[in-house]
Amino acid sequence: MSEVDLLSGVLSKTGDVIEGVGADQLSLPTPCDDYDVEALIHHIVGWLLVFEAGAQGRSHDADAANHRCGADPAREFRTAAVGVVAGWEKYGFDRQVTALSGSLPGETVFGMTLMEYLTHGWDLAVATGQPIPYTDQEAAAVLTRAEATLQPQYRGENMPFGPAVPVGEDASVVDRLVAFLGRRPFPAP
Repeated sequence: MSEVDLLSGVLSKTGDVIEGVGADQLSLPTPCDDYDVEALIHHIVGWLLVFEAGAQGRSHDADAANHRCGADPAREFRTAAVGVVAGWEKYGFDRQVTALSGSLPGETVFGMTLMEYLTHGWDLAVATGQPIPYTDQEAAAVLTRAEATLQPQYRGENMPFGPAVPVGEDASVVDRLVAFLGRRPFPAP
């Protein structure tokens, strides 16, 4: 599977999870402690707009943290996802990409995008009782990137990631990924 195919698959499945959220589920808690379902959807879409701009070689001037989706968040997400994939296809990975508060290597931003959308898609699926759509192959590719790039200073209280959660040797690759990123797989080991 190519890098772009991997990203396309993860984003497509995350879009499906967003589409599967019911209006009566928006206030449910998620495994991502800072967000209920509705806030997490706003976060997911807002940040995808940042990643889309970066993949396309632009900067994104709006504050992703304050993004509010319109009436069809899944459509907003899918539209931005098409732009993300097209940007990586057109411009490749061997370049600097504007994201967050500066410029980062393309491979780093690409890996961040994969981690963000597989993990938050998992968060939404768990919170809303949907099946986890990601394959072991997708999760293994994302876990490899996460293990190579996630530095300890980004873990802990008030940080983007919690401490890694121990899992059993028989844990699925998806569970190992989310545990590495600080989530407790469900059901808990």
